[in-house]
Amino acid sequence: MMDFIEELQWRGMIHDIMPGSEDLLKNNKISAYVGIDPTADSLHIGHLVSVMMLRFLQLSGHKPIVLVGGATGMIGDPSGKSEERKLLDEITLKNNLESIKKQLYRFLDFDESKPNCAVIVNNYDWTKQYDLLSFLREIGKHLTVNYMMAKDSVQKRLETGLSFTEFTYQLLQANDFLYLFQNFNCKLQMGGSDQWGNITSGTELIRRKTGGEAFALTCPLITKADGGKFGKTEEGNIWIDPNYTSPYKFYQFWLNTSDEDAEKFIKLFTLLNKKEIEELIKKHQIAPHERVLQQRLAKEITITVHSEADYLKSLEASNLLFNKETDIRQVSEDIILTALEGVPTFKVSKQILENGIDINELLSVNTQIFPSKTECRRTIQGGGLFINKNKIENQTVILDNSFLLNKRFILVQKGKKNYSLIIFE
Repeated sequence: MMDFIEELQWRGMIHDIMPGSEDLLKNNKISAYVGIDPTADSLHIGHLVSVMMLRFLQLSGHKPIVLVGGATGMIGDPSGKSEERKLLDEITLKNNLESIKKQLYRFLDFDESKPNCAVIVNNYDWTKQYDLLSFLREIGKHLTVNYMMAKDSVQKRLETGLSFTEFTYQLLQANDFLYLFQNFNCKLQMGGSDQWGNITSGTELIRRKTGGEAFALTCPLITKADGGKFGKTEEGNIWIDPNYTSPYKFYQFWLNTSDEDAEKFIKLFTLLNKKEIEELIKKHQIAPHERVLQQRLAKEITITVHSEADYLKSLEASNLLFNKETDIRQVSEDIILTALEGVPTFKVSKQILENGIDINELLSVNTQIFPSKTECRRTIQGGGLFINKNKIENQTVILDNSFLLNKRFILVQKGKKNYSLIIFE
């Protein structure tokens, strides 16, 4: 069984840790929690570091608790935000909460027969019992305004404006830790480094109200080597829900990470052990063009989040576009559509292929893949046009039914990565 702190340390998953936390974890089997506010009906990959911390915690014999913030989600955490979140209604939050619960089952073991089975709790269940006056008397009086004002999450928002609603967020989160401490024997709260202030407010509330001792541990906020925001693409967040981010696009995100990021991410987001990862890094350094790190990273996390079938389908779709040895005529329609999800698509009558059609006519008049026939001819002359992955070298090619893939597609490629799909109906 792994040592939890040692595991997090070599994986680069510790940013701050409260003194005494390491001894607590080494000498006891404890409960620890991470909070997730259900502001959407799916987790995105920005949540995965905290979820993986819980996964490693459970593999170390400790009990993970996921607190889904039905109450705090109604307020919005100001940490790391430049403006106030839009407040969500109770029905939306309930729907989001149920969706997130289902996703967490892919990461944690909820088998109740095991002493360290994972637990999901909703802070709305205990927060709803408070009215304003009782909350102020029982919770608010224990933390001073001076103490709360000193938090980074508050200080960074004073210039742009911080509502009283947001200011009270740390009290609500502190009360969550107190409740779990008293009812679940929870001694440790974990989260991103931007949560340090909120988490330590909880340890302080526990100390002042009960005289007990609780602890805090945070992980670094994940950034990309190029300075870009982790988990963001031109289309937005990379989601866990396949309806928002397809398994293929999810797979491609990890496959396209830089060498530096792949070396970091494979430690954070997979269960591969230190020896396995070190061997992969060595192989990658010897032949970086083979991208063994990225391939293994994409494989492991796609299988975890989706399934092995989704991984294999994504791999086949990726090979369709990027592996020159793939025989495109042997690829199924499903894989073609998966690989070309989101590319420009043109629907054309199948009849125009009966007697054949000039390639320049099809690509500039019938589909507008090129703005003009002249531009199409120029691209062919420069060696930049491919039909069904075969380079077109003759400007007078006539396309007919023999060019169809699965009796209905023609794949057009301009340059290295500019794809279009023509569907003949």
